[in-house]
Amino acid sequence: MKSILVATDFSNDAYCALFYGTKLFKETSCTFYILNVYDELTPLKNKRAPFLSNKNELGEIETQSNTALEKLLHKITLDTENPNHKFIPLSKEGNLSKNIKNVTKEYDIDLVLIGSKGETGAKELFFGSNTIQITNTITNCPILAIPKQIDYKAPKEIAFVTDFKQGCSLNNIEPLLFIAKQTNAAIRVMHIIEEASLDAEQELKYKLLENCLKDVKHSFSTMKDFNEKAQVINEFISEREIDLFCMVHQKRSFLEKLMREPVIKDVSMYANIPFLILPNKE
Repeated sequence: MKSILVATDFSNDAYCALFYGTKLFKETSCTFYILNVYDELTPLKNKRAPFLSNKNELGEIETQSNTALEKLLHKITLDTENPNHKFIPLSKEGNLSKNIKNVTKEYDIDLVLIGSKGETGAKELFFGSNTIQITNTITNCPILAIPKQIDYKAPKEIAFVTDFKQGCSLNNIEPLLFIAKQTNAAIRVMHIIEEASLDAEQELKYKLLENCLKDVKHSFSTMKDFNEKAQVINEFISEREIDLFCMVHQKRSFLEKLMREPVIKDVSMYANIPFLILPNKE
């Protein structure tokens, strides 16, 4: 993890995500690129958001973005005082997801950090449209969503939910292994039974994953799909006192099906633990 991108709207939730990242990777020499994205509808400080903006107003919004970024860099530097970390501000105009995608490529980003909510206070942002849009757009980089303004706690129990169909190779879970080794965490693999038994392909993926986890503490658990999958996962997280929740994302995947379940919209289910989404590289 040498290059980490943190999206910010200067809210407390966004700062929490940045601070969490500095603590999680405190022993790692890395650069944090702090990105603020604005457009013509971004409200100016002490002014109402314009319905239509002219170029002068957009220039003023850009100036305020750069000024706020400089203040943010000063604050995080003082709060962390970590010589291993470097902070670089990025102010960009346009769409959030598109800018994140461009920056991940331009700066060879290893991880994207986002807060669960922004200034809008959107209730469902953690598993809502913005998060889904970002995860569907950013296919080359893992994303770590930090819920609310949680106090940093080094993860010791990490849940990895999988269907043993895709995302079980070392190339996929390398970021997960890196985090687990950073904090000496155990990885708890959870599989929800949808069929009577694993098919031949799933058996191979199971063995592949088991081999990938050989150097970290881990275990495998099988859960029967009695209720909604989201509820089953929530019970697993609660019972195991999980500190970080992880899945591999693919389009038309188990994760997308899970996201569409009505119960997933209750953000309080996952309100206290970060959510790591790994891209599918198979």
